[in-house]
Amino acid sequence: MNDKDTSSRTTATVSSLFAQAVAQHQAGRLGDAQILYQQILAQDGRHVAALNNLGALYLQRGRLQEGIRLIQSSLDTNPNQPNAHNNLGTAFQDLKRLDEALASYDRALVLKADFVEAHNNRGNVLQDLKRLDEALAGYDRALTLKPDYAEAHNNRGNVLKRLDRLDEALASYDRALALKPRFAKASNNRGTVLRSLNRLDEALASYDRAIALQPDYVEAHYNRGNALEDLKRHDEAFICYDKAIAIKPNLPYLVGSWLHGKMRRCDWQGLDAACQQFANAIDVGEKITAPFPLLAISSGLARQQRCARIFVDDKYPSGAAPLWQSEHYVHERVRIGYFSADFHNHATAHLMAELFERHDRSRFETTGFSFGPPADDAWRPRLEEAFDHFFDARSRSDKEIAALARELEIDIAVDLKGHTKDARTGVFALRPAPIQVNYLGYPGTMGADYIDYLIADHTLIPEDHQQYYDEKIVYLPHSYQANDSTKAISEKLFTRAELGLPEDAFVFCCFNNHYKITPDLFDIWMRLLRTFPGSALWLLEGNEAAVQNLRLEAEKRDVSPHRLVFAPRMGLAEHLARHRQADLFLDTFYYNAHTTASDALWAGLPVLTCLGETFAGRVAASLLNAVDLPELITQNPTEYEALALELATQPARLAAIRRKLAANRTTQPLFDTARFTRNMETAYMKMHERHLAGLPPDHIVVTED
Repeated sequence: MNDKDTSSRTTATVSSLFAQAVAQHQAGRLGDAQILYQQILAQDGRHVAALNNLGALYLQRGRLQEGIRLIQSSLDTNPNQPNAHNNLGTAFQDLKRLDEALASYDRALVLKADFVEAHNNRGNVLQDLKRLDEALAGYDRALTLKPDYAEAHNNRGNVLKRLDRLDEALASYDRALALKPRFAKASNNRGTVLRSLNRLDEALASYDRAIALQPDYVEAHYNRGNALEDLKRHDEAFICYDKAIAIKPNLPYLVGSWLHGKMRRCDWQGLDAACQQFANAIDVGEKITAPFPLLAISSGLARQQRCARIFVDDKYPSGAAPLWQSEHYVHERVRIGYFSADFHNHATAHLMAELFERHDRSRFETTGFSFGPPADDAWRPRLEEAFDHFFDARSRSDKEIAALARELEIDIAVDLKGHTKDARTGVFALRPAPIQVNYLGYPGTMGADYIDYLIADHTLIPEDHQQYYDEKIVYLPHSYQANDSTKAISEKLFTRAELGLPEDAFVFCCFNNHYKITPDLFDIWMRLLRTFPGSALWLLEGNEAAVQNLRLEAEKRDVSPHRLVFAPRMGLAEHLARHRQADLFLDTFYYNAHTTASDALWAGLPVLTCLGETFAGRVAASLLNAVDLPELITQNPTEYEALALELATQPARLAAIRRKLAANRTTQPLFDTARFTRNMETAYMKMHERHLAGLPPDHIVVTED
């Protein structure tokens, strides 16, 4: 009798403790709950609910291995616990053991088919596994069971965004917020969709709401900075990046955006340390930056390749089931698809328009896939007319665009964006075409095994550099860069006075984006200005912070800030015409002038460059070789500075170079678009012939007859 009474009292005590523990746990008082669960287990070490709940509590506190051990102990005693299997799934998911996580959720749902949270969590792990259609089905099942489940609406929005079904994603986030107005994650996610829809002011409002609800929400600060960058409000964007770094400096890709923001503003304080941080992080495989910001600093070929591989593996890995399944198409003409967001008034269009128009329609059938913003400028109708077929695909998902390309049996898919803004790399990850090519938009390797070729030339990529490119290199005979020989130069005759330039002094010019300007280069420019009293450095107008910072940097180097003259943006024809008022274009080092160099040469302005190591740092040399002006290519910064001094002090020599350029621009290969088109088409045919012969991609050298 006494034994029975003791057992009853113990059971009652454990039950009471467990009820208290659950109450404390649900109230968020985890320390108190932990003590109570431990007291229960001290009395009954096989109490399955206490083992499971304490395990779940440890998961909340980040003690994943201890949590897994306790939950597994609970399941060893009673394997038929759907809650425990669900908890185990969340632990495995946090540890990136995704297959085990999925198995745990599946077991929970076998035991309890209407387990709403397990359906939602299973959708999350399927998202992580990039099985997006299955993830969407999981969320839909959860919402069928519980229509007011705000978290599932939010997660459903996430997968719809990844599927590029942006309007549907927005509706899901709106539904989540209607159900749960203080849902900071949904507000942030809503902002990301609005940014993708180019509704930037609304995106900012959503980010602001998320931050108001959760001031330390690092992703919202980061995303807000990105939207402000899109709006060219660079100072405000930089403040957002700074706030985000203060909260979580290791947030993937944040430091890259922060550094690029500094470069846009020409804010060079701490630049050397930041560049070293980049190098160290990339060397150990960290996701510190997207590839593009790396181009404008001294990074090197190996590091650029490694960075691209890290980014692609994370964001755009190869699709599990490529759309092109090794079929051989039989077409009368080779079908080329050009993919870009820049089929409008943009540098890419300025270079490529005439090539599109000149394609030999008896041999090639061309299709433009446009996923950029709507455009009503004069360039858009010209570009649409240049293709046999043109698709405005901005509202289509990567999968839908890839499926369209596969349906059209595109033979050669040409990515004109690479790792630049508004790229759709996910289209190429799905392998919609047998031959996939990286060209023009991104000056470097994509780091992706599904991009077969990179179109370049021997100046850009010497043969001993091939190891740093994941693509096979197609070598064009002169320069890789297309140009438009019909590009008009205005007849307007600008005067120096109306441009704010000195009448009788030497004018150095650089119309490159400000993020390409680095302190070591600026030191040289300022020494040149000090050497030539009254001379000016003519730069392109950018954000106000960059203008102020460059003037401050000039003062630090004993140069009057007023000797830096900033040119406002204007139409292309007039912009080309005003080049005539400069004496010498000074190129940037790590990321050269590309379209900007072509513009200067087309307008008759000599370009002085320094041959770098990377693709981005060798483009101006490629262009100068193709216009037969190798005398303007230097091999190091010392030579660069010395030649600039010589040209500025020897007007007859500079005048001779100008005359040579004036003659060469119409006789040399650089601006001979018909000749360039023939060479490009030869390159396409060589790629296609290898494919038809069953040969894998290999380096190709195009020669002229």
